[in-house]
Amino acid sequence: MTAPDNAAAVMIVEDEPKLASLLADYLRQAGYSTTHIANGLEVVPAVKTAPPDLILLDLMLPGRDGIEICRELRTFSDVPILMLTARVEEADRLTGLHIGADDYVTKPFSPREVVARVQAILRRSAHRQSGSSQVGVLALDDEQSTARYGGRNLDLTPIEYRLLKTLYANKGRVFSRDQLMDKLYNDYRVVTDRTVDTHIKNLRRKLDQVSPDHEMIRSVYGIGYKFEE
Repeated sequence: MTAPDNAAAVMIVEDEPKLASLLADYLRQAGYSTTHIANGLEVVPAVKTAPPDLILLDLMLPGRDGIEICRELRTFSDVPILMLTARVEEADRLTGLHIGADDYVTKPFSPREVVARVQAILRRSAHRQSGSSQVGVLALDDEQSTARYGGRNLDLTPIEYRLLKTLYANKGRVFSRDQLMDKLYNDYRVVTDRTVDTHIKNLRRKLDQVSPDHEMIRSVYGIGYKFEE
């Protein structure tokens, strides 16, 4: 069965040829297009050249293991990753999830289960993208209250997220500290304008970690702050 031209692309990273072929057959029957990579050293260059919609990533690979690959992919890409592992220890599974994998299945597994996991992950990914706003490499997800820059999670607090969203949604507009306080706090708590300065400082620090050469939040002397692309 040939996948349609607009089919979601799944990259299968697996060094067992029979298993890779079996997964490819089931995925194509489910309407996906597939590519196959058997060596861990080839994965990151391939993703940069032709990003897939999802990666099935085996942990035990020649050249480079799946944990290292996943960790590097998350420095520049949000592509969903479903890990395939023969490791049954909880610590190994948690490591994969903590460094950015979306899910995992443990060998031996049913190819139908893998297809079902792929479908579920892609549905969630499409839902997240539909609720996000993007310019360049900055993405804000209102549903999850998360922000990513260049594929890296900014790990913002709820207040920092609302602050970034307010500034980002009104690029170029200067906000006074009082205006920002009104946007950040709706419970009428007593805060000072220095509280806003502290949040701005923390937000800048997190943005600088992922984009050290670009100051996105600018101070306007005597007035407040604005967002610049």
